[in-house]
Amino acid sequence: MHRSDSIYDDSPAVQYQFPKQYLDRAKQSAGDWIIYLEPRKVPASRGYFAVARVQQIIPDPKAPEMYLALIEPNTYLDFANPVPFNDVEGPIERGLLNDGGRLSGRTQSAVRPISDADFNRIVNRGLEDRAPLLPREGDLDQPAGLEESQAPFVFETQRDRVLQLTSRAVRDRVFRRIVLRAYDERCAVTGLKLINGGGRAEVNAAHIRPVEADGPDTVHNGLALSGTAHWMFDRGLISLGDDLQILISRQANDPDGVRTFINRSGYAAPPINLKDRPHPQFLAWHRENCFKQ
Repeated sequence: MHRSDSIYDDSPAVQYQFPKQYLDRAKQSAGDWIIYLEPRKVPASRGYFAVARVQQIIPDPKAPEMYLALIEPNTYLDFANPVPFNDVEGPIERGLLNDGGRLSGRTQSAVRPISDADFNRIVNRGLEDRAPLLPREGDLDQPAGLEESQAPFVFETQRDRVLQLTSRAVRDRVFRRIVLRAYDERCAVTGLKLINGGGRAEVNAAHIRPVEADGPDTVHNGLALSGTAHWMFDRGLISLGDDLQILISRQANDPDGVRTFINRSGYAAPPINLKDRPHPQFLAWHRENCFKQ
């Protein structure tokens, strides 16, 4: 279980902190996949909202009697469709029911094992491609890694599941969906929302910290950008401050033209839900490693 206002030192794509009482259970997850669940008591809970693979369990060097589940780089993935705790048949996680068909005490455990059947059911629903958000047809300039090729979500075996969860094509498609939805298909830098004749959004999902540099597939590491803005961002001609101020490189050959291109306010438009804002850690990485001062 994880909540955004957690008192623990959590960063879902990086680490999960927990007390010693959960150590034996948590050890079982080392080298395996986990699902994140936002508690039902959280207002507008997302339910089951992401998947990741645990690399190892270690004592927290900063907190006695606390432990960290370290997440393997490039395995965290937000669900395209957060999965509610219940459906018409009851709890999605069927293993929480006791012999009498009622919720057991396991429901309150922040760290608990999950059956393969429940895991597959949740992941299937979380990654289901209900209404693809596609770029324009025949776009030859589409950045590599954002292709929208279809892939079947069939999780009948452990091997099938791992192949799907580690597939770059699948992860890029899901990442695009969550980022474009967060920004209402609108470019954060220009403010433009362009839909082509085929009903497809003319905007890309850009990683702030690239996957090649261990950037996770999380909405907090994403921006919705038009093609030109994406090109400039990847080449360090523009960047963002922690307050989302748009920074223009002194190496830009036409800074005045860039200023007419970006939002008049000089700030990137935030996502619809403020909890989806870019994380300062990723913005700082881009400024320090990509932005041309």
